[in-house]
Order: sequence, then C-alpha cells, then structure tokens
Amino acid sequence: MTIHDAIKQEVDGNDTVLFMKGTPQMPMCGFSGQVVQILDYLGVPYKGVNVLANDEIRQGIKEFSNWPTIPQLYVKGEFVGGCDIIREMFQSGELSTHFNDQGIPCKSVEGA
Repeated sequence: MTIHDAIKQEVDGNDTVLFMKGTPQMPMCGFSGQVVQILDYLGVPYKGVNVLANDEIRQGIKEFSNWPTIPQLYVKGEFVGGCDIIREMFQSGELSTHFNDQGIPCKSVEGA
C-alpha cells in the first residue's frame, strides 16, 4: 500500500478527518490547535491524524491535497481547507452549514 492509498483510506473511512501536528488532546502547533478548538466547539466528531508521527504522511498529505500546509481538514472525502480557511468559514457560519449539509451534526453558530 502506498502512502497515498493509506491517506485515501483515512479520508474515505472517516466522515471528518483532521491531518494535524500532534493529537486532538495535545496539538503541537498553534494552527492545529485552532482547528481542534473550532471542531470541539462545534461538537463535531472527527479523527485526528498526527503527521509528526510519520514523515511519509506528513509529506504525502501535502501532495495528496496539493496544499502546502498542515493542518488539513477533510469532510466526507473532500478537502475543505487549512487553518485560515477553516477559521474564516467558522466565523461566517459557513463551516457549520457545510457540516449540516454533509449530514454531520454540529452546533450552529450565529455570528461567532
């Protein structure tokens, strides 16, 4: 199995996956921590994948998404974005709408 196959398996096998530095319980960078806070605030169930535990995943996820930075959020197999995009979507209410549209329960946020 290639690293791309392994990443695809994670993305396809979980409704919401966050490729991040560290774990949801212990983020190892501020950007990963911000996305964890947003997902926890919304009450969205998700799987965190620690890219620091595996250099192949750390490099492979950047190629997989064609996105140069980590964290990266995937919802229902689709790349949503990194920290800045997630934060903007959260603040505008678009993120909770996106989760609801995908059938993933979360708190709605009015003018967060």
